[in-house]
Amino acid sequence: MAKKSYTFPFIAVILVWSLVVGWLMTGIFQTPALAVSPEPVPASFQIGQQLYLENCAGCHVPFPPGVLPSESWLKIMENPGKHYGVEVPNIIRLTQRLIWEYLKAFSRPLVADEPVPVYIAQSRYFKALHPRVTLPESVNHQSCVVCHLNAASYDYQTLTPAWDNSL
Repeated sequence: MAKKSYTFPFIAVILVWSLVVGWLMTGIFQTPALAVSPEPVPASFQIGQQLYLENCAGCHVPFPPGVLPSESWLKIMENPGKHYGVEVPNIIRLTQRLIWEYLKAFSRPLVADEPVPVYIAQSRYFKALHPRVTLPESVNHQSCVVCHLNAASYDYQTLTPAWDNSL
């Protein structure tokens, strides 16, 4: 009569147990990753977001829509031929409309009698999003990358080490 070998079942049980424990530990101790976009973008706005990124990020970092009020975005989108002294090429009406719908959905309205900010540094939303930041005298489209390392990739959640635990 041959002896039964228990090596394979023993190794299989240890392997399954290790996988289950590892899976549970990952779920318990893992910090959820922050999304690149602070808000999930519904499918109906994803084309507008993609067009926004393609048309705007070619020249400067793409700003999250929430840093400017809807009224500012509307002024920008109404005349892309005169975008801060630069003509934006290849913006057709459909592209313009899809980008505007995305920006409108994820920006905020102004309060009554509030002036429409022309630049991001003038926006109270921008200032509210940076409550503990001493902003430089001149904030421009390149200032973001000083603190937001991946701003060019539309990731404003990843910060430089100096600001990493500031939220």
